[in-house]
Amino acid sequence: MAYDRFLAICHPLHYTVIMNPQLCGLLVLVCWILSVLHALLQSLMVLRLSFCTHFKIPHFFCELNQLVHLACSDTFLNDVVMYFTVLLLASIALAGVLFSYSKIVSSICAISSAQGRYEAFSTCVSHISVVSLFYSTGLGVYLSSAAAHSSHYSSTASVMYTVVTPMLNPFIYSLRNKDVKRALKNLFGGKI
Repeated sequence: MAYDRFLAICHPLHYTVIMNPQLCGLLVLVCWILSVLHALLQSLMVLRLSFCTHFKIPHFFCELNQLVHLACSDTFLNDVVMYFTVLLLASIALAGVLFSYSKIVSSICAISSAQGRYEAFSTCVSHISVVSLFYSTGLGVYLSSAAAHSSHYSSTASVMYTVVTPMLNPFIYSLRNKDVKRALKNLFGGKI
């Protein structure tokens, strides 16, 4: 999405040529392959662990770092691999987002009219908010697993990055649609 915003703001005349269906499919395929390879690596790392007895994981799904810390065998290698891959994947994605938004901000600052700057910036604010929420809660869960923290905090943060952020994207982008805005205005009596 950051690349999409980058092209839409920095290269608007070339947007439809660059963001063709083949490139979109390739971007989705690369993300999917990286996700599958990461899940496979983590699953293979968990298979080598031994567990002593039955435990209850205090989450709504089986969070990897919670599962690893319930093992009776040595988890040092699992922790190293988990932290390394999370930091590697997160830093690559975050670097891409920061690079694209640095280019976007410099392009927005070059726009002469205040109205044009406002419209260009308003298209990016929702994406920046969702990305910030995702990274802060996701990295908070994974990086704070070594420190003492409550399972309530960890569960809440897990819900934020697994449920709330994917749910926000369609909601935010549908609110930018003029038909949806008009329907909400009619629903609430023109108070939006």
